[in-house]
Amino acid sequence: MPDLNYQKQAQEFYGKAPVIIMGSGASAAHGMSGMGALAKYLVAHTDVSGLSAPELEVWEKFCQVLGDGVDLESALHQVAASEELTSRIVKATWALIYSEDIEIFQKSLQDNAMFPLSRLLEHMFRSSLKRINIITTNYDRLAEYACDQRRIHHYTGFTHGFFRQLAAPTEITSARRVNIWKVHGSLDWFQTPLEDTVALSNIQGIPDNYQPQIVTPGTQKYQKTHLEPFRSIINNADLAINEAGSYLCIGYGFNDEHIQPKLMVKCLRQKTPVTIITYALSDSAKKLILDGKAQNYLAIERGETDDQSIVYSSLDKDPLKVEMNIWSLEGYLSLII
Repeated sequence: MPDLNYQKQAQEFYGKAPVIIMGSGASAAHGMSGMGALAKYLVAHTDVSGLSAPELEVWEKFCQVLGDGVDLESALHQVAASEELTSRIVKATWALIYSEDIEIFQKSLQDNAMFPLSRLLEHMFRSSLKRINIITTNYDRLAEYACDQRRIHHYTGFTHGFFRQLAAPTEITSARRVNIWKVHGSLDWFQTPLEDTVALSNIQGIPDNYQPQIVTPGTQKYQKTHLEPFRSIINNADLAINEAGSYLCIGYGFNDEHIQPKLMVKCLRQKTPVTIITYALSDSAKKLILDGKAQNYLAIERGETDDQSIVYSSLDKDPLKVEMNIWSLEGYLSLII
């Protein structure tokens, strides 16, 4: 028997009421497109009609860079897309993710046990907790759907209803609530002709004269996130990170500059425990956690098959191979519930 009791460590970290950090891997588990599939979709479906010659030149360069095998985020950093071209890319991105998001919602209507996140949140609320914070870089609404399936109130920065307007956290009260801080925006957020941001619940496409409020990778990302509602959302995410007793990272690659710095300060300087469950640990995760100075970590990735996991722990210098699935959220729940 190995000396490493990873289950005990998982339960100890979980017992500290973690802030949940969700990355693209959390959505990929439900079949949503990752950056690679999105890149192919953008090349094939972005509307470039009526663009100026210089804009078309930038677009051709962008497609060429992607064709050379450069990842989407790096490719978008390498080209200086105009506001109009960026808007077209955003709309194409929205169209792909929205179609997948709605398909998952439709499936969830027939399967009320499809979100492991629902069970995790429900279990966390069996304690004295009144608030759970989820921080996500994803645009989709899977976290919201997971809450709805278990009758858990959620707040994303807006009022309730079909035409939702920005609201402070104190404006909406409930006995228990999940705060979902979407640092890169959401499929249902739009800038209106009045240039404010609203959230629209039941629309089939982008309304005329409205702009999706999702932040795609690239140079515009930094500029956009200094504006509302992103500034307030990121500020609330920062507060959640600072106050957290531990972190549970689900499919998160440790590549986001909006979450990263404060999270790492907490893990490195204050030794806040972090659990990572993912299909494959990113190079950034390995560098920051495994090769860095983090002193309280449990990282689990998929092994050679779905039923094998590789466990990395701050309690043992050697990785441990486990012949069971504990790398997915479903598998992780078997450790803690």
